[in-house]
Amino acid sequence: MPDVRLLGPAEIRDLAEVLDLQPTKKLGQNFVIDANTVRRIVSVAGVRAGETVVEIGPGLGSLTLGLLAAEAAVVAVEIDGRLAEQLPKTVGLLAPDADLTVVHEDALRIAELPGDPVRLVANLPYNVSVPVLLHFLERFPSLRSGVVMVQAEVGHRLAALPGSKIYGSPSVKAAWYGRFRTAGNVGRQVFWPVPNVDSVLVAFERADEQPGDESLRRATFDVVDNAFGQRRKMLRQSLAPLFGDSSRAIAALEAAGVAATARGEELEVDRFIAIGRELLAV
Repeated sequence: MPDVRLLGPAEIRDLAEVLDLQPTKKLGQNFVIDANTVRRIVSVAGVRAGETVVEIGPGLGSLTLGLLAAEAAVVAVEIDGRLAEQLPKTVGLLAPDADLTVVHEDALRIAELPGDPVRLVANLPYNVSVPVLLHFLERFPSLRSGVVMVQAEVGHRLAALPGSKIYGSPSVKAAWYGRFRTAGNVGRQVFWPVPNVDSVLVAFERADEQPGDESLRRATFDVVDNAFGQRRKMLRQSLAPLFGDSSRAIAALEAAGVAATARGEELEVDRFIAIGRELLAV
């Protein structure tokens, strides 16, 4: 494929003007205007020629063009109808031989994707980044790895380890699927409009085997939600409503090999899974 010209600040603003587009906080629209940042994301993601990549919220196409320049086939999921309609036109001008499929749908509700993508690479909307990421990992087992750009606070939580002050529900739920790590900071000035928060890249690799089936995942996530719903409480207290009362919660914790006096932030994902198994047995 011939060289692909990436978008810069002038092209982004020209496209926005043509579309009469004012980025909205409701849709979490902060568009990347720096080509070097795009190249960096694609490099960190390790995108390979010929593989299918899913991008969530492609916006005006900055990252899309970077992925296409790496000769990947891109499935772009876009909720904004104007952007979904414009993206193929932009790609047609700047990367006419590229393999792009645009899906105009809400990423939180999407149930099917063409091409069984193996990698997820996206500048995720800040307001729904964790729910969207978890939905795609749950729904599309073909996804083996990826890199997402998210609000720094959220990214560090996703990659946090037990015992950390920021370890919480997103950390454990992400760990169900595999290994997450931060992969570098991103400055505010690479976006338009400039956000009032910092951003970070988060890379992930799915585990070769998932810890259990859908029923166990749901039970484990229920345990996680209850454990972190009131962080300061011991698990024997925070899990009591889930098991019916504190005595049953204590018995379940003992069977799972977890101290009744422990708190959620102390436990690795495998301990939450063990408690989830006890919940299924109730």
